[in-house]
Amino acid sequence: MDADAVRDAASDLPAEPGVYQFQRADDGTLYVGKAVDLRARVRSYADPRSARIARMVERAETLDFAVTDTETQALLLEANLIKRHQPKYNVRLKDDKSYPMVQLTDHAFPRVEVTRDPSEGATAFGPYTDVGRVETVVKAVRETYGLRGCSQHKFEGRERPCLDHDIGLCSAPCTGEIDVAAYREDVEAVKRFFEGETGVLADPLEREMDAAAQSQAFERAANLRDRLDAVRAFHGEGGEAVAGRSNERHVDVLGVAIEGDRATVARLHSENGQLVERDQHLLDAPEGEERVAEVLAAFVPQYYAERDLPDAILLPEDPADADLERWLDAEGVDVRVPGAGREATLVDLALKNAHRRAGGTDELGALRDALGLDARPTRIEGVDVSHAQGKAVVGSDVTFVDGSAETSDYRRKKLGEENDDYANMRRLVRWRAERAIDGTDDRPDPDLLLVDGGRGQLDAARDALDDVGWDVPVVALAKREEVVVTPNGTHDWPRDAPELHVLQRVRDEAHRFAVQYHQRLRDDVSTALDDVDGIGPALRTRLLRRFGSVDGVREASVEELESVDGVGAETAAAISRRL
Repeated sequence: MDADAVRDAASDLPAEPGVYQFQRADDGTLYVGKAVDLRARVRSYADPRSARIARMVERAETLDFAVTDTETQALLLEANLIKRHQPKYNVRLKDDKSYPMVQLTDHAFPRVEVTRDPSEGATAFGPYTDVGRVETVVKAVRETYGLRGCSQHKFEGRERPCLDHDIGLCSAPCTGEIDVAAYREDVEAVKRFFEGETGVLADPLEREMDAAAQSQAFERAANLRDRLDAVRAFHGEGGEAVAGRSNERHVDVLGVAIEGDRATVARLHSENGQLVERDQHLLDAPEGEERVAEVLAAFVPQYYAERDLPDAILLPEDPADADLERWLDAEGVDVRVPGAGREATLVDLALKNAHRRAGGTDELGALRDALGLDARPTRIEGVDVSHAQGKAVVGSDVTFVDGSAETSDYRRKKLGEENDDYANMRRLVRWRAERAIDGTDDRPDPDLLLVDGGRGQLDAARDALDDVGWDVPVVALAKREEVVVTPNGTHDWPRDAPELHVLQRVRDEAHRFAVQYHQRLRDDVSTALDDVDGIGPALRTRLLRRFGSVDGVREASVEELESVDGVGAETAAAISRRL
């Protein structure tokens, strides 16, 4: 690649964090790098900083890239790609260095510890990049829940507790100071923390900090404050690459983007909780309303027919294919559509990578010209409504900035139960407009509001905007015909039109986010668990949070049910009989 080719390749890249690879057909991956800003970083290779890098650029024929949500994800993915491909021109990260993880060992009284090489059978979480923070959090875990940190050799045969018990770091199961059942409850609480439930550890630390401050133990309170800060920051910066449950070694995450008659499936692959690979695949896009589900139903059997199946597959939508479901179930593959938490974040990342294959076309400029807007619509909000015959009615409000999803600006709203799509859309848009007018919504006004639907939904949205007095441009995009509806008419753009592609991305994401929330709310509002004696709203919520869905509760063993706080032997048996 010469300087002009590098600049051309860079111009097609997003200004976001990620990993890039210089490649050559006969020599594979030549170089892997990470960047805070992919476009700027790759552009710098037009003027290489050393003769060695200049030779690499000259040999390279193509450039591949993957978008990540954070710099930390880019760092971890770069490390794993270098280990896997051993690129000729990479110098760092080619040794066997690994990032720290936290493991709970496979013992009757599990040990919690920081490790770079998890033990056989252990439940491991991570990897993490800040070992200091990990060690701080593990110490907080031990002080709060008393899990042991000693080796099995030191644990066995003790006659009296060790110093760790005396200073409050261990509940001393070695000498029977705590029984197996109570210790297991503490282990389960620690698992929930490392799986993303920050309050399991943050709440008791905050209470202890407040008590220390009230008793004027200010040095103790300051130490607890620092520890609390580390705990609260832990899931935001530490373990972005975690995917899968403790018994799942291989997990694939799929995202789908559809533009015109072309569909892109992005696959992220996790091994032992660590994101190690990603790739993209092109398919012909089907017609109809459920295009994403149909793409998934076609891709999964074609891709995995001649490959090893993972332990689990995370998807943005249910493929709704009974034959596919039976095949995967028979092969022991757990298929999940996560609604929240770390797994949902990974699905969002796969979707982001799928959408980023569009190239460097100025979609927003094309959209401005096609709709006759005053400026490029750099900020677009998409709204949609989801319900089941008027039950569990919810609305979604997603935001795209410069053509990319801005997930921190997503919002959702429970709506009154009414089986009227137009009335529901009117309520949703009125809610957004009122928040914009009275200043309770801290987001900027969008350059364009996109409604999922046709003329009826658009008219309902415009009624709400007029009633409140919120002046923003609004259009609608119908699923079946892919026709853009505006206040002045309709546009039937070609399926490969870039202005249509950007609206399709926003519309599809608004639809996905609405369906996701509706499904979760539907489970929360009414489930088969409601008919089981002894299960109230709080216990139902704990069961659904632990097992993910009613189906997950149904598949759990009696022993697994009893491990949930508040579920005794009788209740577990009743759940098993009822489901």
